[in-house]
Amino acid sequence: MAVAITGLLLLSLGLDDVEAIETAPVIGQTQVEEPRPQQDQVEAPPPLDPGEMVEEVLGEARLAALSLWYAFVRNLPRYIVAGLVLLLAGLLTRALRPLLRRALGQWERAQAFTALSGVIIWLLALGIAVSILVGDVRALVGSLGLIGLALSWALQTPIESFTGWLMNGMRGYYRVGDRVAVGEVMGDVFRIDFFTTTVWEIGGPGRQGAFVNAEQPTGRMITFPNNEVLTGSIVNFTRDFPFVWDELTIAVGNESDLGHAMEVLHGIAEEILGEGMAEPAAAYETILRERRLESSIPRGPRVFVSLADSWIDLSVRYLVNARERRIWKSHLAKAAMEAFNDPAQEGRIKPAYPRRQVMVMEAGGRSREASERP
Repeated sequence: MAVAITGLLLLSLGLDDVEAIETAPVIGQTQVEEPRPQQDQVEAPPPLDPGEMVEEVLGEARLAALSLWYAFVRNLPRYIVAGLVLLLAGLLTRALRPLLRRALGQWERAQAFTALSGVIIWLLALGIAVSILVGDVRALVGSLGLIGLALSWALQTPIESFTGWLMNGMRGYYRVGDRVAVGEVMGDVFRIDFFTTTVWEIGGPGRQGAFVNAEQPTGRMITFPNNEVLTGSIVNFTRDFPFVWDELTIAVGNESDLGHAMEVLHGIAEEILGEGMAEPAAAYETILRERRLESSIPRGPRVFVSLADSWIDLSVRYLVNARERRIWKSHLAKAAMEAFNDPAQEGRIKPAYPRRQVMVMEAGGRSREASERP
Protein backbone atom coordinates (compact mmCIF):
# COMPACT_ATOMS: atom_id res chain seq x y z
CA MET A 1 0.00 0.00 0.00
CA ALA A 2 2.86 2.39 0.82
CA VAL A 3 4.51 1.74 -2.55
CA ALA A 4 1.23 2.13 -4.45
CA ILE A 5 0.32 5.43 -2.76
CA THR A 6 3.84 6.78 -3.28
CA GLY A 7 3.80 5.88 -6.96
CA LEU A 8 0.41 7.50 -7.44
CA LEU A 9 1.52 10.73 -5.76
CA LEU A 10 4.74 10.86 -7.73
CA LEU A 11 2.88 10.43 -11.01
CA SER A 12 0.36 13.09 -10.03
CA LEU A 13 3.21 15.52 -9.25
CA GLY A 14 4.70 14.91 -12.70
CA LEU A 15 8.17 13.73 -11.80
CA ASP A 16 9.37 13.36 -15.38
CA ASP A 17 12.31 15.74 -15.20
CA VAL A 18 15.39 13.84 -16.16
CA GLU A 19 18.74 15.60 -16.16
CA ALA A 20 20.78 15.26 -19.35
CA ILE A 21 23.95 13.31 -19.03
CA GLU A 22 26.99 15.36 -19.91
CA THR A 23 29.19 13.80 -22.52
CA ALA A 24 32.78 14.47 -23.43
CA PRO A 25 33.42 17.27 -25.98
CA VAL A 26 33.47 15.87 -29.50
CA ILE A 27 34.94 17.43 -32.66
CA GLY A 28 33.44 15.71 -35.66
CA GLN A 29 33.50 12.05 -34.76
CA THR A 30 36.80 12.15 -32.89
CA GLN A 31 37.03 12.68 -29.16
CA VAL A 32 39.65 15.18 -28.14
CA GLU A 33 42.05 13.78 -25.64
CA GLU A 34 44.08 16.00 -23.41
CA PRO A 35 47.79 15.41 -23.56
CA ARG A 36 49.08 13.24 -20.81
CA PRO A 37 52.16 14.33 -18.97
CA GLN A 38 55.25 12.31 -19.43
CA GLN A 39 56.26 10.14 -16.55
CA ASP A 40 59.48 11.95 -16.16
CA GLN A 41 57.63 15.27 -15.86
CA VAL A 42 55.59 14.19 -12.79
CA GLU A 43 57.11 15.60 -9.64
CA ALA A 44 56.61 14.04 -6.21
CA PRO A 45 54.66 16.23 -3.75
CA PRO A 46 56.75 17.88 -1.12
CA PRO A 47 56.57 16.33 2.34
CA LEU A 48 54.05 17.93 4.71
CA ASP A 49 54.97 19.15 8.11
CA PRO A 50 52.87 17.51 10.96
CA GLY A 51 52.08 20.91 12.38
CA GLU A 52 50.76 22.09 9.04
CA MET A 53 48.60 18.93 8.77
CA VAL A 54 47.01 19.52 12.19
CA GLU A 55 46.36 23.16 11.35
CA GLU A 56 44.76 22.16 8.03
CA VAL A 57 42.48 19.60 9.72
CA LEU A 58 41.43 22.11 12.37
CA GLY A 59 40.70 24.65 9.70
CA GLU A 60 38.46 22.21 7.84
CA ALA A 61 36.65 21.36 11.10
CA ARG A 62 36.05 25.04 11.86
CA LEU A 63 34.79 25.57 8.34
CA ALA A 64 32.39 22.62 8.66
CA ALA A 65 31.12 23.86 12.04
CA LEU A 66 30.58 27.35 10.66
CA SER A 67 28.72 25.89 7.67
CA LEU A 68 26.43 23.91 9.99
CA TRP A 69 25.81 26.96 12.16
CA TYR A 70 25.03 29.20 9.19
CA ALA A 71 22.70 26.51 7.81
CA PHE A 72 20.94 26.29 11.17
CA VAL A 73 20.55 30.05 11.41
CA ARG A 74 19.34 30.27 7.83
CA ASN A 75 16.74 27.51 8.43
CA LEU A 76 15.77 28.64 11.92
CA PRO A 77 12.46 30.19 10.74
CA ARG A 78 11.53 26.84 9.18
CA TYR A 79 12.26 25.02 12.43
CA ILE A 80 10.14 27.49 14.36
CA VAL A 81 7.19 27.19 11.95
CA ALA A 82 7.40 23.36 11.94
CA GLY A 83 7.45 23.31 15.74
CA LEU A 84 4.45 25.64 15.87
CA VAL A 85 2.57 23.36 13.49
CA LEU A 86 3.21 20.33 15.73
CA LEU A 87 2.27 22.33 18.83
CA LEU A 88 -0.96 23.45 17.16
CA ALA A 89 -1.73 19.82 16.22
CA GLY A 90 -1.28 18.72 19.85
CA LEU A 91 -3.52 21.50 21.15
CA LEU A 92 -6.15 20.80 18.50
CA THR A 93 -6.17 17.10 19.33
CA ARG A 94 -6.57 17.71 23.06
CA ALA A 95 -9.34 20.25 22.49
CA LEU A 96 -11.17 18.12 19.92
CA ARG A 97 -11.23 14.92 21.99
CA PRO A 98 -13.74 16.05 24.69
CA LEU A 99 -15.87 17.83 22.08
CA LEU A 100 -16.19 14.65 20.03
CA ARG A 101 -16.96 12.56 23.10
CA ARG A 102 -19.67 14.99 24.14
CA ALA A 103 -21.10 15.14 20.61
CA LEU A 104 -21.05 11.38 19.97
CA GLY A 105 -22.37 10.51 23.42
CA GLN A 106 -22.92 6.77 24.01
CA TRP A 107 -22.30 5.80 20.39
CA GLU A 108 -20.46 2.47 20.47
CA ARG A 109 -17.96 3.63 17.82
CA ALA A 110 -17.20 6.96 19.54
CA GLN A 111 -13.83 5.87 20.96
CA ALA A 112 -12.54 4.55 17.63
CA PHE A 113 -13.76 7.64 15.76
CA THR A 114 -12.10 9.97 18.28
CA ALA A 115 -8.78 8.10 18.12
CA LEU A 116 -8.88 7.99 14.31
CA SER A 117 -9.48 11.75 14.10
CA GLY A 118 -6.43 12.33 16.34
CA VAL A 119 -4.28 10.09 14.15
CA ILE A 120 -5.37 11.95 11.01
CA ILE A 121 -4.58 15.34 12.56
CA TRP A 122 -1.10 14.20 13.63
CA LEU A 123 -0.34 12.69 10.21
CA LEU A 124 -1.33 15.94 8.48
CA ALA A 125 0.71 17.98 10.94
CA LEU A 126 3.79 15.79 10.48
CA GLY A 127 3.44 15.99 6.70
CA ILE A 128 3.19 19.78 6.80
CA ALA A 129 6.12 20.09 9.22
CA VAL A 130 8.40 17.83 7.17
CA SER A 131 7.42 19.62 3.94
CA ILE A 132 8.33 22.94 5.56
CA LEU A 133 11.73 21.60 6.62
CA VAL A 134 12.52 19.82 3.36
CA GLY A 135 11.02 22.38 1.01
CA ASP A 136 10.64 19.93 -1.89
CA VAL A 137 7.28 18.17 -1.83
CA ARG A 138 8.36 15.57 -4.37
CA ALA A 139 11.32 14.53 -2.28
CA LEU A 140 9.06 14.48 0.75
CA VAL A 141 6.60 12.13 -0.96
CA GLY A 142 9.35 9.76 -2.02
CA SER A 143 10.94 9.76 1.42
CA LEU A 144 7.63 9.15 3.21
CA GLY A 145 6.83 6.32 0.83
CA LEU A 146 10.10 4.56 1.52
CA ILE A 147 9.82 5.18 5.25
CA GLY A 148 6.24 3.89 5.22
CA LEU A 149 7.32 0.77 3.36
CA ALA A 150 10.11 0.10 5.86
CA LEU A 151 7.88 0.70 8.88
CA SER A 152 5.04 -1.41 7.49
CA TRP A 153 7.47 -4.30 7.05
CA ALA A 154 9.26 -3.91 10.39
CA LEU A 155 6.13 -3.15 12.46
CA GLN A 156 3.72 -5.48 10.73
CA THR A 157 2.21 -7.01 13.87
CA PRO A 158 1.65 -3.70 15.74
CA ILE A 159 0.12 -2.15 12.61
CA GLU A 160 -2.20 -5.14 12.18
CA SER A 161 -3.13 -4.97 15.86
CA PHE A 162 -3.93 -1.26 15.61
CA THR A 163 -5.97 -1.94 12.46
CA GLY A 164 -7.81 -4.69 14.33
CA TRP A 165 -8.57 -2.23 17.13
CA LEU A 166 -9.97 0.24 14.58
CA MET A 167 -12.04 -2.48 12.91
CA ASN A 168 -13.42 -3.61 16.25
CA GLY A 169 -14.18 -0.02 17.22
CA MET A 170 -16.01 0.65 13.95
CA ARG A 171 -17.82 -2.68 13.62
CA GLY A 172 -18.28 -3.51 17.31
CA TYR A 173 -17.26 -7.17 17.23
CA TYR A 174 -16.95 -7.15 21.03
CA ARG A 175 -17.03 -4.61 23.84
CA VAL A 176 -15.96 -4.52 27.46
CA GLY A 177 -18.17 -6.92 29.42
CA ASP A 178 -18.99 -9.25 26.49
CA ARG A 179 -18.33 -12.97 26.73
CA VAL A 180 -16.31 -13.93 23.66
CA ALA A 181 -14.23 -16.71 22.17
CA VAL A 182 -11.39 -15.47 19.94
CA GLY A 183 -9.24 -18.26 18.58
CA GLU A 184 -8.30 -20.45 21.54
CA VAL A 185 -9.11 -17.73 24.09
CA MET A 186 -12.51 -17.65 25.79
CA GLY A 187 -13.58 -15.23 28.49
CA ASP A 188 -15.22 -11.96 29.52
CA VAL A 189 -13.67 -8.85 27.97
CA PHE A 190 -11.96 -6.79 30.67
CA ARG A 191 -9.97 -4.17 28.74
CA ILE A 192 -9.47 -3.15 25.08
CA ASP A 193 -6.28 -1.23 24.22
CA PHE A 194 -4.84 0.01 20.94
CA PHE A 195 -2.82 -3.18 20.40
CA THR A 196 -4.17 -5.82 22.82
CA THR A 197 -7.34 -7.12 24.44
CA THR A 198 -7.48 -8.57 27.95
CA VAL A 199 -10.16 -11.04 29.09
CA TRP A 200 -11.04 -12.91 32.28
CA GLU A 201 -10.68 -16.52 31.18
CA ILE A 202 -13.53 -19.01 31.46
CA GLY A 203 -13.14 -22.74 31.04
CA GLY A 204 -14.87 -25.09 28.67
CA PRO A 205 -14.91 -28.71 27.56
CA GLY A 206 -11.91 -29.61 25.45
CA ARG A 207 -10.11 -26.30 25.94
CA GLN A 208 -6.35 -26.78 26.30
CA GLY A 209 -4.84 -25.63 29.55
CA ALA A 210 -8.19 -24.66 31.09
CA PHE A 211 -8.47 -25.15 34.85
CA VAL A 212 -12.27 -25.58 34.73
CA ASN A 213 -14.05 -28.03 32.45
CA ALA A 214 -17.10 -25.79 32.06
CA GLU A 215 -18.04 -22.22 31.10
CA GLN A 216 -17.13 -20.71 34.44
CA PRO A 217 -14.33 -18.29 35.43
CA THR A 218 -10.89 -19.73 36.06
CA GLY A 219 -9.47 -16.59 37.70
CA ARG A 220 -6.79 -16.09 35.05
CA MET A 221 -6.41 -13.05 32.79
CA ILE A 222 -5.37 -13.57 29.15
CA THR A 223 -4.07 -10.85 26.83
CA PHE A 224 -4.00 -11.39 23.07
CA PRO A 225 -3.10 -9.04 20.15
CA ASN A 226 -5.91 -7.32 18.32
CA ASN A 227 -4.79 -8.71 14.98
CA GLU A 228 -6.81 -11.82 15.91
CA VAL A 229 -9.80 -9.77 14.77
CA LEU A 230 -8.38 -9.83 11.24
CA THR A 231 -7.04 -13.39 11.11
CA GLY A 232 -9.35 -15.49 13.30
CA SER A 233 -13.01 -16.10 14.03
CA ILE A 234 -14.84 -14.24 16.80
CA VAL A 235 -17.69 -15.79 18.79
CA ASN A 236 -19.66 -13.30 20.88
CA PHE A 237 -22.12 -14.89 23.31
CA THR A 238 -23.66 -11.70 24.69
CA ARG A 239 -23.31 -8.88 22.14
CA ASP A 240 -26.89 -8.25 20.96
CA PHE A 241 -28.62 -11.06 22.83
CA PRO A 242 -27.36 -12.37 26.21
CA PHE A 243 -29.10 -15.77 25.89
CA VAL A 244 -27.94 -18.94 24.12
CA TRP A 245 -29.59 -22.21 23.16
CA ASP A 246 -28.45 -25.19 25.19
CA GLU A 247 -29.31 -28.92 25.24
CA LEU A 248 -29.37 -31.71 27.79
CA THR A 249 -29.30 -35.29 26.50
CA ILE A 250 -30.49 -38.27 28.58
CA ALA A 251 -30.36 -41.86 27.34
CA VAL A 252 -33.21 -44.36 27.97
CA GLY A 253 -33.53 -48.01 27.08
CA ASN A 254 -35.18 -49.17 23.86
CA GLU A 255 -37.92 -50.92 25.87
CA SER A 256 -39.03 -47.67 27.53
CA ASP A 257 -42.38 -46.03 26.93
CA LEU A 258 -40.96 -43.35 24.66
CA GLY A 259 -43.99 -41.04 24.66
CA HIS A 260 -44.25 -41.13 28.44
CA ALA A 261 -40.51 -40.46 28.86
CA MET A 262 -40.75 -37.44 26.56
CA GLU A 263 -43.71 -36.05 28.51
CA VAL A 264 -41.90 -36.44 31.83
CA LEU A 265 -38.76 -34.73 30.55
CA HIS A 266 -40.74 -31.93 28.91
CA GLY A 267 -42.74 -31.33 32.09
CA ILE A 268 -39.60 -31.06 34.19
CA ALA A 269 -37.97 -28.63 31.74
CA GLU A 270 -41.13 -26.54 31.55
CA GLU A 271 -41.35 -26.36 35.32
CA ILE A 272 -37.71 -25.28 35.75
CA LEU A 273 -37.09 -23.14 32.65
CA GLY A 274 -40.44 -22.39 31.03
CA GLU A 275 -41.32 -19.20 32.89
CA GLY A 276 -37.90 -17.60 32.43
CA MET A 277 -37.67 -18.62 28.76
CA ALA A 278 -40.86 -17.00 27.40
CA GLU A 279 -39.65 -13.36 27.33
CA PRO A 280 -36.14 -14.07 25.90
CA ALA A 281 -37.70 -16.30 23.22
CA ALA A 282 -40.02 -13.46 22.15
CA ALA A 283 -37.07 -11.04 21.98
CA TYR A 284 -35.08 -13.57 19.96
CA GLU A 285 -37.97 -13.95 17.53
CA THR A 286 -38.11 -10.17 17.08
CA ILE A 287 -34.39 -10.03 16.24
CA LEU A 288 -34.77 -12.80 13.65
CA ARG A 289 -37.76 -11.11 12.04
CA GLU A 290 -35.85 -7.86 11.67
CA ARG A 291 -33.11 -9.78 9.81
CA ARG A 292 -35.70 -11.74 7.76
CA LEU A 293 -34.57 -15.04 9.21
CA GLU A 294 -36.47 -17.87 10.90
CA SER A 295 -39.22 -16.38 13.05
CA SER A 296 -41.00 -19.42 14.50
CA ILE A 297 -39.43 -19.61 17.96
CA PRO A 298 -41.06 -21.79 20.66
CA ARG A 299 -41.85 -20.08 23.93
CA GLY A 300 -40.84 -23.08 26.02
CA PRO A 301 -38.45 -26.07 26.07
CA ARG A 302 -38.78 -28.77 23.40
CA VAL A 303 -37.80 -32.45 23.52
CA PHE A 304 -36.25 -34.27 20.54
CA VAL A 305 -35.53 -37.96 19.94
CA SER A 306 -32.50 -39.54 18.27
CA LEU A 307 -31.41 -43.17 17.91
CA ALA A 308 -28.09 -44.39 19.32
CA ASP A 309 -26.30 -47.75 19.12
CA SER A 310 -28.42 -49.63 21.66
CA TRP A 311 -30.51 -46.94 23.35
CA ILE A 312 -32.54 -43.82 22.63
CA ASP A 313 -31.35 -40.25 23.31
CA LEU A 314 -33.86 -37.71 24.60
CA SER A 315 -32.57 -34.14 24.10
CA VAL A 316 -34.33 -31.18 25.68
CA ARG A 317 -33.54 -27.83 24.03
CA TYR A 318 -34.02 -24.57 25.92
CA LEU A 319 -32.97 -20.92 26.02
CA VAL A 320 -30.86 -19.77 28.95
CA ASN A 321 -28.60 -16.88 29.94
CA ALA A 322 -25.09 -17.38 28.56
CA ARG A 323 -23.44 -16.85 31.96
CA GLU A 324 -25.85 -19.22 33.76
CA ARG A 325 -25.75 -22.12 31.35
CA ARG A 326 -24.03 -24.61 33.65
CA ILE A 327 -26.22 -23.70 36.64
CA TRP A 328 -29.51 -24.38 34.87
CA LYS A 329 -28.17 -27.46 33.11
CA SER A 330 -27.17 -28.91 36.47
CA HIS A 331 -30.64 -28.20 37.96
CA LEU A 332 -32.35 -29.77 34.96
CA ALA A 333 -30.14 -32.90 34.97
CA LYS A 334 -30.70 -33.45 38.69
CA ALA A 335 -34.50 -33.09 38.41
CA ALA A 336 -34.68 -35.34 35.32
CA MET A 337 -32.68 -38.17 36.89
CA GLU A 338 -34.76 -38.01 40.07
CA ALA A 339 -37.98 -38.24 38.02
CA PHE A 340 -36.72 -41.10 35.82
CA ASN A 341 -35.53 -43.10 38.85
CA ASP A 342 -38.81 -42.62 40.70
CA PRO A 343 -40.33 -46.00 41.65
CA ALA A 344 -43.56 -44.86 40.01
CA GLN A 345 -41.77 -44.95 36.63
CA GLU A 346 -40.56 -48.53 37.03
CA GLY A 347 -41.36 -50.56 33.95
CA ARG A 348 -42.16 -47.48 31.82
CA ILE A 349 -38.80 -45.67 31.74
CA LYS A 350 -35.92 -48.10 31.65
CA PRO A 351 -32.28 -47.14 31.97
CA ALA A 352 -29.95 -47.42 29.01
CA TYR A 353 -27.06 -49.82 29.04
CA PRO A 354 -24.63 -51.19 26.42
CA ARG A 355 -25.74 -54.45 24.78
CA ARG A 356 -24.09 -57.29 22.95
CA GLN A 357 -25.96 -59.69 20.69
CA VAL A 358 -24.56 -63.21 20.28
CA MET A 359 -25.69 -65.66 17.57
CA VAL A 360 -25.10 -69.33 18.34
CA MET A 361 -25.03 -71.83 15.47
CA GLU A 362 -26.42 -75.22 16.46
CA ALA A 363 -26.04 -78.55 14.72
CA GLY A 364 -28.01 -78.65 11.52
CA GLY A 365 -27.31 -74.99 10.71
CA ARG A 366 -29.98 -73.55 12.98
CA SER A 367 -29.15 -70.33 14.83
CA ARG A 368 -30.14 -69.20 18.28
CA GLU A 369 -29.86 -65.57 19.40
CA ALA A 370 -29.09 -64.43 22.89
CA SER A 371 -28.77 -60.94 24.29
CA GLU A 372 -26.26 -60.24 26.99
CA ARG A 373 -25.42 -57.32 29.16
CA PRO A 374 -21.70 -56.77 29.60
